[in-house]
Amino acid sequence: MTQEITGDEAVPIRVLCLGGSTRADSSSEKALRAAAASVVEAGAEVEVLAGPELVLPIYAPENPERTENAEALVAALRRCDGVILSSPGYHGTLSGLMKNVLDYVEDLRADDRPYLDGLPVGCIAVAYGWQATVTTLQSLRQTVHALRGWPTPLGAAVNASGPVFDTDGQCVDGAARMQLETVARQVVEFARAWHGAGALQPR
Repeated sequence: MTQEITGDEAVPIRVLCLGGSTRADSSSEKALRAAAASVVEAGAEVEVLAGPELVLPIYAPENPERTENAEALVAALRRCDGVILSSPGYHGTLSGLMKNVLDYVEDLRADDRPYLDGLPVGCIAVAYGWQATVTTLQSLRQTVHALRGWPTPLGAAVNASGPVFDTDGQCVDGAARMQLETVARQVVEFARAWHGAGALQPR
């Protein structure tokens, strides 16, 4: 089920958080939800689609039929002012699940705001070891560029080889927590600046 939380700032900024794996409560999902909590602290609204909610049919552009979850994803992309992505590192790059999710952005190609055009996008990579973590983060940022989004200056690289989250999902690694908080804050700040300047299309 979609999680929606409202912040207390006057400017209505909505951030869509997408990520995790097919396994509910994975490390990449915990990282995503930690970033989502920081979005709220920054005074914005957040919508989270994670884990099993993102298990969608392989994107087929020639087939206009969409499942309920796919329709919800595309609708959420259309109404957001910023995006946060969190992917596990599978064999040195983003997971097939997350690549498929991003393929559905193609459904926005004919919109007034096509793809992720002009949106600030925070990227989070979670993997067991630094090599896969860094290459996954790089892949996420390259994909965001291809979709016309603006990756935030900081991307979060979370090495899951050590203790990062406790049993309640709280981030206990200071460096990782700083990165997740910074990514969330940058998405909100950039979205608010663009929104205030009238750069984003009305929802």
